[in-house]
Amino acid sequence: MAPQKRRARSRRPVAVLAAVLASAALVSGSGPAVAQPPEPTPADPAFGAYLDYGPRGVARIARLSEWLGGAELRVGHTYLPGDRWSNIEGAPGFLDVWADWRREKDDRMLVLNVPMLERNEEGVPDDEVRALLQRGAAGEFDHHFRALAERLVKLQVPDSVIVLGWEMNGITYTHRCGPDPEAWKAYWNRIVTTMRAVPGQRFRFDFTPTRGKDAVPWTECYPGDDTVDVVGMDSYDQPTGLTFDEQVKEPLGLQAHVDFAKAHGKPVSYPEWGLFRNGDNPEYMRRMLAWMDEHKPLYNTLTDYCPHGVWQCRQNPRASEVYRSILTGRGEEPTPTEPTTPVPPSNCTPLNLGEWVEHWIGGRLCVRLDWWSRGR
Repeated sequence: MAPQKRRARSRRPVAVLAAVLASAALVSGSGPAVAQPPEPTPADPAFGAYLDYGPRGVARIARLSEWLGGAELRVGHTYLPGDRWSNIEGAPGFLDVWADWRREKDDRMLVLNVPMLERNEEGVPDDEVRALLQRGAAGEFDHHFRALAERLVKLQVPDSVIVLGWEMNGITYTHRCGPDPEAWKAYWNRIVTTMRAVPGQRFRFDFTPTRGKDAVPWTECYPGDDTVDVVGMDSYDQPTGLTFDEQVKEPLGLQAHVDFAKAHGKPVSYPEWGLFRNGDNPEYMRRMLAWMDEHKPLYNTLTDYCPHGVWQCRQNPRASEVYRSILTGRGEEPTPTEPTTPVPPSNCTPLNLGEWVEHWIGGRLCVRLDWWSRGR
């Protein structure tokens, strides 16, 4: 409501008015409060942890939240098995429990790692990988990803974050980029185009290499801004002896990652991170959490099994304490409090200063009757 027009009023002696206000108290509110609420702080980055790929992973989210003093884990993270195409399509029953968890709250996020090829961890040789990537780029495997997209839409999780072909710059997976980067990029673009063509989808596609050079520079695998929504990075505390500052500054390290994402207008993410070659390293844990607070990723999910984790893994007690102390209670909804009615102090007589004044000061003033004689 717009304030009423100011009416002409006779001037009062400044000294008297100051004395009245100095001895007055606000006893009832009918307008805006005098004390202004604090400025809202930016939302903390959404976080979660990889706890298991199946129903046990969903069940453990609530238990980890309890361990963190009620902190709100807004991210659920799982992986599709990459053994055969039927599982990469999202076999019936596998994703249902994750979809149920996601739909319970509007601000939750389902992060799904999706392999680009079957037999994804079977040590397929480079020449065969090259041929498979070229077949994928030609459209031979489109129907598998269309089936996955349709299943996610049917499960009412059309806004899932798809971590497609993760750690492509390494040598672990069949869906690696190294044997044919051009075919890999063309194949990625084909998968994204196929999944985006499914009615009702709102997927976000996360391009996630490992930190550093690895087998090939991950920038050589980047498929382009049109098909990438998020630039992620899997970043573990390795190799042995590498400090956190060196992890930041190394070629294609943490700083290069955020700089690259900014140059391309994309948010960052950390789908996998945690302890590794340097053991129970509380300094890494402290610095990595601070790094993410500073750079505000779309989300992060700690890999919580040994040797990387802090809750399900007991071999990292010092880092576990750091993680728990920093994240305890984070994102927890505040308990609402009942509004209180102001009680006038004793020996205080309410003053009728008019609606306009009471509107702008937030209520009615009262004044002690003995203010003039006090101290005489």
